[in-house]
Amino acid sequence: MVSTPDAATAGRPRGRSAVAVPELVEKARAGDLRSVGRLISLVEDESPLLREVMALLAPHAGHAKVVGITGSPGVGKSTTTSALVTELRRAGQRVGVLAIDPSSPFSGGALLGDRVRMGDHAVDKDVFIRSMAARGHLGGLSWSTPQALRVLDAAGYDVIIVETVGVGQSEVEVAGLADTTIVLLAPGMGDGIQAAKAGILEIGDLYVVNKADRDGAATVRRDLRGALALSQRPEGAWKPPILMTTAQNGEGLAEVATAIEEHHAWLEQTGELLRRRTRRARDEIEAIAVTTLRQRWAGLGRHAELDGLAEQVARGETGPWAAADVLLASHLE
Repeated sequence: MVSTPDAATAGRPRGRSAVAVPELVEKARAGDLRSVGRLISLVEDESPLLREVMALLAPHAGHAKVVGITGSPGVGKSTTTSALVTELRRAGQRVGVLAIDPSSPFSGGALLGDRVRMGDHAVDKDVFIRSMAARGHLGGLSWSTPQALRVLDAAGYDVIIVETVGVGQSEVEVAGLADTTIVLLAPGMGDGIQAAKAGILEIGDLYVVNKADRDGAATVRRDLRGALALSQRPEGAWKPPILMTTAQNGEGLAEVATAIEEHHAWLEQTGELLRRRTRRARDEIEAIAVTTLRQRWAGLGRHAELDGLAEQVARGETGPWAAADVLLASHLE
């Protein structure tokens, strides 16, 4: 069937630019999966419509629990995420998943497909799964991830899971985006030793030893328990539980879902939830401001100016701080 433009869209260019933002937001809030996907596409495309989109979404956000899942490659993050979605759906919760994938060197898009990751949930209208490209960010999280989170939050999802790409020690970045951070470990991967090295003792709210049916799982739990006992946490701080799961068959995921609820209740009772979300908003504002400055700088053709300043620093004619002041002054004129 061939559709004809109505009065609202007549004269607009076709494609993603032909978007009636208020209507799109309204449909997304009503549960239309296609509209949710289009809004996240606007985020990924860095659309000029984002300012309007975020202004309309802001009053409706702030209700979803944001859960980050991180860990080394091979520990079973995707399998655990899928099993956790099943458990949350069993409890009647709507779930959004953002799977942060490596960027394609050709298109800049995510290499791994949504259906490949979690085909079990593909026909569930109360589950939305989206792969997003990390786009070279060291911690595996794109600067646009907080805005994609806001889309899912305002669309009425009860829990939003952010599964990171799994690139080792830089995974600590996920803690800045989540209300609850789950650190996933597994036997046979040296995770007991890596725990202290990677700094994950500082970011985990829940520790999950996956593949608990394998030899060495109890050793990982014991080593982790000992390391946590030695870590210094302020009085009254949350004490992260260590849970055992076998995500392949869903074993132990009910306990993980319960622990998420318990941690969220603690966050609300102590005021930590607002502190974490305020810090998240601060980082998002800063990222938008820095990105905007870079775009303006590129638009003004200031590459030559930067190169000239860099040569002056290299020659010892000026210092890097003074050069940065010159560059910033030219931006703020």
